[in-house]
Amino acid sequence: MHPTNAPAPQIRATVPVLASLDLDTTLAFYCDRLGFAERLRAPDYLIVARDDCELHFWLCAERHIAENTSCYVRGDTQALHADFQARGLPLAAPVVREWGMRELYVSDPHGNLLKFGEPA
Repeated sequence: MHPTNAPAPQIRATVPVLASLDLDTTLAFYCDRLGFAERLRAPDYLIVARDDCELHFWLCAERHIAENTSCYVRGDTQALHADFQARGLPLAAPVVREWGMRELYVSDPHGNLLKFGEPA
């Protein structure tokens, strides 16, 4: 418990760490199709970023891990849909879900699901 005159520590961001079966394939997809830029590359780790969104990837040999992983990214789904399609990524249009969010779904080459969403 914090003293009443001291501000509580803040959590500023969350950063998903997703599985990658091949970091070169991951980098190409996220940069070419989703407009991210490489921030850091190590033999077994990759960081990409776009605007205020940062994603990390660890090298993994087990496809089922990526295929059972997702992350939620806040953003303008209509504008992102148009941008991703202009980059050559065919996608279904964003859909308003029963929980009040407009969502756009993107699966990367390894099976990670990115759910882009915003209040409808």
